[in-house]
Amino acid sequence: MTDQRLSYGSYLRTRELLDLQTRLSEPAHHDELLFIIIHQVYELWFKQVLHELVAAMDDLRAGDLLKVTRHLRRIHAVQHILEQQVDVLETMTPQEFNQFRDNLNPASGFQSMQFREIEFLCGLKKTDSFKHLEMDEQARAKLEQRLSEPTLPDVLYAYLRTRGFAVDTHDERLESVRTIYDQSEQHYDLYLLLEDLIEFDERFLLWRGRHIRMVERMIGSKMGTGGSPGVAYLATTLDRKFFPELWEVRTLLGKGSYA
Repeated sequence: MTDQRLSYGSYLRTRELLDLQTRLSEPAHHDELLFIIIHQVYELWFKQVLHELVAAMDDLRAGDLLKVTRHLRRIHAVQHILEQQVDVLETMTPQEFNQFRDNLNPASGFQSMQFREIEFLCGLKKTDSFKHLEMDEQARAKLEQRLSEPTLPDVLYAYLRTRGFAVDTHDERLESVRTIYDQSEQHYDLYLLLEDLIEFDERFLLWRGRHIRMVERMIGSKMGTGGSPGVAYLATTLDRKFFPELWEVRTLLGKGSYA
């Protein structure tokens, strides 16, 4: 075998990468390429988010909050890009999308495995989505593994327990979070951690909302290509929070004793 010199293209496997955008419309519609690239890029960023979330959880278990912050700040930057991608997709008009949309059946963004992994890892373990997913044995095993694993909120509250906070019930978690905010000077590292986590949660909610409005702009109230109710279903996900106590505590700050 002859040794081949490493190059930009061989390292990134650009030839294989650029061969992955196969349009199904006949004749090939101009905007279908944009649609494919946007969603492939989404999947690559989802992969990075999962990579950073797992690392953040490992570092949180180890009590290395500086490294946790580094991972979360990177995730925030990726989330910003995810939302900006909607701007690019919206350069396509509904008329243009409808010219190749039928070719997508029964595929749907609802079936994104990595998106479900992110939700499961962050505590939203809703298995009703399984009926819409086309999964082989390996994919199903991976999702079931995520279902059985501790979540990011689990790891957070386990760490707070090691710092002396009560976290066994919702009320205890809420009061502990409130204490961290009310005594932020004494618990500044924890305060910054909680603020990074709610920013992650908020950015995810903002992306959901932007995505829903984009879908409505494109297809109105039509059914989704994968058999989901489309915008009607997506609207039910707008309030799916990863860290409900971090949101709820805002109402209590500055008041008397929670109990």
